[in-house]
Amino acid sequence: MLSILVLKSLAKISSNFLKLLHFRASTGNSSKNMTYSLISSFIVFCFVSAITPGPNNLMLLASGANFGIQKTLPHMFGIVLGFSFMIIVIGFGLAQVFNIFPALYTILKFIAVIYLLYLSYKIATIKTEIISEKSTSTPITFLQAMIFQWVNPKAWTMALAAIAVYTPQPITNSHIIFVSLVFGIIILMSINVWLLLGVQIRHFLTTATRLRTFNFAMAFLLILSLYPIITL
Repeated sequence: MLSILVLKSLAKISSNFLKLLHFRASTGNSSKNMTYSLISSFIVFCFVSAITPGPNNLMLLASGANFGIQKTLPHMFGIVLGFSFMIIVIGFGLAQVFNIFPALYTILKFIAVIYLLYLSYKIATIKTEIISEKSTSTPITFLQAMIFQWVNPKAWTMALAAIAVYTPQPITNSHIIFVSLVFGIIILMSINVWLLLGVQIRHFLTTATRLRTFNFAMAFLLILSLYPIITL
């Protein structure tokens, strides 16, 4: 019930924000505006796609459990800003590049597989003394998290759907900025759930064996997330 009220409130706020931005394409009456119904559907899509398991959420869960909130904040904000920037770039025409040069998608998929395998290895081999303040292990940085969005298959799917399905045609600069801002805000709220869940699990990981087992499990789940990429 509370989540429904929150989504409705976000839809109303978004609708008002649209009016402030004068969301109307410059081509006249033939253009389409972001309606209340479209905004509501878009917000639901954002929430469902952002809160469900994926590489970003799994890595935040592991980072929260291993490093705590403060050290994971750069990782979290890197995801939000990196993904929001991705939507803007795709909205301004990057998606058309893949239609012209389809081989680029294969290259991107190959890079994604290699990088996710590397991240899985990094999680599995985190030193088990990281619970100690003297640990030399470090979480993913802000810049690394931003760059990762460009090889994250789930992020690509979400961003392309946001532009192709939930953005009226013809697409205007205001549409793109609006979609990016709304998605960024909802992602920030959603990934916080995974980070806080990791912090709660941290209280259980009080031995090296438990921590090592948890990290191996997170690495394994991250490798499983490669399945949709390989089968595309």
